[in-house]
Amino acid sequence: MESKLFSPYRIKDVTLKNRIVMSPMCMYSSDTQDGKAAPFHFAHYESRAAGQAGLVMTEATAVVPEGRISYEDLGIWSDEHIAGLKQINEGIHRHGAASAIQLAHAGRKADLKDPIYGPSPLPFNEQLQTPNEMSLEDIQNVITAFKNAARRADESGFDIIELHGAHGYLINEFLSPLTNKRSDNYGGSTENRYRFLREVITAVQEVWNGPLFVRISGNEYHEEGNTMKDFLYYAGEMKKQGIDLIDVSSGGVVPAPIHPFPGYQLSYAEEIKRRTAIPTGAVGLITHGIQAEEIVQNERAELVFIGRALLRNPYWPRQAAEELGFTLEGPRQYARAWK
Repeated sequence: MESKLFSPYRIKDVTLKNRIVMSPMCMYSSDTQDGKAAPFHFAHYESRAAGQAGLVMTEATAVVPEGRISYEDLGIWSDEHIAGLKQINEGIHRHGAASAIQLAHAGRKADLKDPIYGPSPLPFNEQLQTPNEMSLEDIQNVITAFKNAARRADESGFDIIELHGAHGYLINEFLSPLTNKRSDNYGGSTENRYRFLREVITAVQEVWNGPLFVRISGNEYHEEGNTMKDFLYYAGEMKKQGIDLIDVSSGGVVPAPIHPFPGYQLSYAEEIKRRTAIPTGAVGLITHGIQAEEIVQNERAELVFIGRALLRNPYWPRQAAEELGFTLEGPRQYARAWK
């Protein structure tokens, strides 16, 4: 059968061979705690490319050391990280998949002993330390760090960059009224709360011409958090700035219960796509090929981000193809077992 899930998708000069994306997921496997890629990373990412995902995206990769979620995170704050990231790319590209990197800063959710930073001095919970409120100089330094990270991503061979603006990390902290209590130009109104992300995007675009995604949390699960009206404003501004796709997740801004169910975040991606006409990626308990096919056939999102299902099974695309009755070509090395 014909399958839209397994049809190509073109973004600028990058063509994905199908609509399946390996969602960024923290692996906490930089064993030397210097942000460098380890043997685990090379095997982990290449295996998902061999499994025929169209786009393989690395985990949140820190643009500064104090922006790590943990000491075991991947980093891209130094040119010394480029060699390992190049090796990751070589493995991904070897199997015809495109590659992406998620650039991130953990903000107040950095679980480190070193000083941490956020838009306001509000701790995430009782276990994590109180962040230092960022000065205007701190803000500019982080914007520059994102720009430098984008340059290194380009030199490392990535096809796509995603900026992590979700899950309560630094960009999300500036966007959300729950975590941004500033009284200067970076706080207060929706427009001001967007300013930090606006300036990060502008800085990254000075050194990066390829496809640029942003991940956002489309629901903060708190009555005083951002509303869909706010998210639609952010999406509209990102569209004006030339963002190619918004990857819509949810939660993580403040400790709040989430009750997941299959496709539980899909409505947020669908509404943002419908109301702003910007391409979106759907993520969240998408586990079956028929489910993923329905999403793209009904134009609810352009791409389907697969997380835990791809952790369980690096060859999930083959499983999805079998569900759909679609013949998916696999690696020649596995031909005897693939069909």
